[in-house]
Amino acid sequence: MIAICKTCGTSYDLEPQQCAICEDERQYVPATGQEWVDFSTLTTTHTNKWQQLEADLLTIKTVPAFAISQRAILLRTPQGNVLWDCIANLDPATHALVTALGGIDAIAISHPHYYTTMQEWAAAFNAPVYLHASDRQWVMRDSPALRFWEGDSLEIAPGVTLLRLGGHFAGGTVLHWNIEGGVVLAGDILQVTPGKDAVSFMWSYPNMLPLPADEVSAIGARLEDVRFERLYGAFEGQNISANAREIVMRSVQKYIACLNSGTVSKLKKP
Repeated sequence: MIAICKTCGTSYDLEPQQCAICEDERQYVPATGQEWVDFSTLTTTHTNKWQQLEADLLTIKTVPAFAISQRAILLRTPQGNVLWDCIANLDPATHALVTALGGIDAIAISHPHYYTTMQEWAAAFNAPVYLHASDRQWVMRDSPALRFWEGDSLEIAPGVTLLRLGGHFAGGTVLHWNIEGGVVLAGDILQVTPGKDAVSFMWSYPNMLPLPADEVSAIGARLEDVRFERLYGAFEGQNISANAREIVMRSVQKYIACLNSGTVSKLKKP
């Protein structure tokens, strides 16, 4: 039986007493305690809904909401499809739809909270899974599909590059798609705010623990030469459709100013 944590969606070969991902301070154990569901039950009690972001970008999100409730994004390119981030539910309908769209040639995941059932997705589509080696310790189930990469960038398909930004996790990664204008798929390494005119940077989102200013400064430096107009975050509706790079860079400076001196008013939007 594949046991899935109901709080974070991480999968285990056997139901453990505790979920290592939830025990970490970047996640949480519910006050009511840890609960589990097996993979086959999840696929019969939940389904996935699809939305189109752009012509070749499709989101996949589980309903009713499950665990962290992030979305996966299917990126379609002439050289093959890439699944960005992962969700726990891989039901028969999703398998059929993805297959009809050309399958999956590579899977890349931003950070451990979205590893979920990546092993099942990899096996179903015979696809490698690219994870940053800095986060290897958070893999709860082995798979021959796992590919641990090192450094700050890796091109996994023509025009599709993984960028390690760090922050939320040491291996925290975004995906850059080098098409017209440029697109960044950010997971929640860059967290889109409700007004969609800023992003934030956190060590723990549910526990509201911030990143230090020097970490955020390093994120900004790693994006300095990356060109992108549009950015899509981890959750439904977190879409910045224009001026995304300007918004991210302004947010870096605002965050640092807020932590260091509180001079947010000096960095008002133009």
